[in-house]
Amino acid sequence: MTASPAAAALTARAQEVSTEIVGDILALVRQETGSYDLPGLAAGLDLLRELAVRRLGQPDHEHRHPGGECGDTLTMTYTGSGTGAGHVLLVGHYDTVWPTGTLAGWEQPQASDDGREKLGGPGIFDMKTGLAQGIWALKLARESGAPVPTVTFLFNGDEEIGSLSSRPVIEEAAQKADVTLVLEPTAHGAVKTARKGTGIFQVTATGVEAHAGLAPQDGASAITALSEFVVAAAKVAAPDRGTTINTGLFRGGSAINVVAGQATAGVDIRVGSQAEQDRVDAELDAIEVSDPRVRIEIAHDWNRPPMTLNAASAPLLDLAREVAREQGRGELPDAAVGGASDANFVAALGLPVLCGMGAVGDGAHAQGEFIYPDTVPAQTALVAGLLGRLTQPLRG
Repeated sequence: MTASPAAAALTARAQEVSTEIVGDILALVRQETGSYDLPGLAAGLDLLRELAVRRLGQPDHEHRHPGGECGDTLTMTYTGSGTGAGHVLLVGHYDTVWPTGTLAGWEQPQASDDGREKLGGPGIFDMKTGLAQGIWALKLARESGAPVPTVTFLFNGDEEIGSLSSRPVIEEAAQKADVTLVLEPTAHGAVKTARKGTGIFQVTATGVEAHAGLAPQDGASAITALSEFVVAAAKVAAPDRGTTINTGLFRGGSAINVVAGQATAGVDIRVGSQAEQDRVDAELDAIEVSDPRVRIEIAHDWNRPPMTLNAASAPLLDLAREVAREQGRGELPDAAVGGASDANFVAALGLPVLCGMGAVGDGAHAQGEFIYPDTVPAQTALVAGLLGRLTQPLRG
């Protein structure tokens, strides 16, 4: 498909500056920002702000929201040009799952079998590439000379651990904007229009301690009971309905010769619908263990609601596809994925949102995490082109 002249100029300009965009990506990757490393997160956010100011100038409004035990959340607003009243929120997290020190032992990935270059590093795919591309997208949209909407960047440092402090900031910012674009990585080039809801449950078993040799009959093992619960919980999963249940953490006991009085388990749950969420809640609560002396307590923490392509988001997807066609990309695919993101919060409010506007690559949360640098110009141009079409509030 042949690109329109304006779209062709935009993509050509993105190609011209691709080395600079990749340079900014690598600068962000070199500053490690593990979710639990507060000094690293602070330095990473300072660097991210510096890059934004270098490329876009000082924002018209900004606020740094303290994260407490999590990384801070920064909002930076750049007022649009022209007479349009459009307001776009660009969301991206700068924290990663990788602990500080990971970078030193990271090996760069080999090129693809077809010789295609890859770039690796902790967080490069999820999602520091998207952060840099988002900043450059606004820069390129401005340079094109066409009107641009007001753009608010929201950078949060706690997405990988549930957006514990940033969720209310995200929801408030989304309600003030017309549309939200989340700069998470793509699904092999596809935007993400559906994501599973996530539950992070803590299950606690409280039993009765006793000497394991002298009076084992007096004890009620929390470990044994919790093991029974975990096995029963796994049977509540329904992969055919998109529901998965994984016990990823298990701790308990005080000594090898003591019947365990306490045990805890951390359970990750993924669901594709509210109905499945309700079913899982009910069936987990109904699980019984064999020793009635052990008390099982479940902390139901549904961290993110399921995300679907709501009525408000469908026109935004149509517009993104139109921009892609104008840029000569052909049909822009969309995908449903198992992971959750901050887009889940926005979709649950019934607001227009597209996720997966960032990197093309693979290996999120894995040592092989990488991007294809040859996709950086096109992805940046896609967001830039979409910004240029959002100078007026989106109409469904």
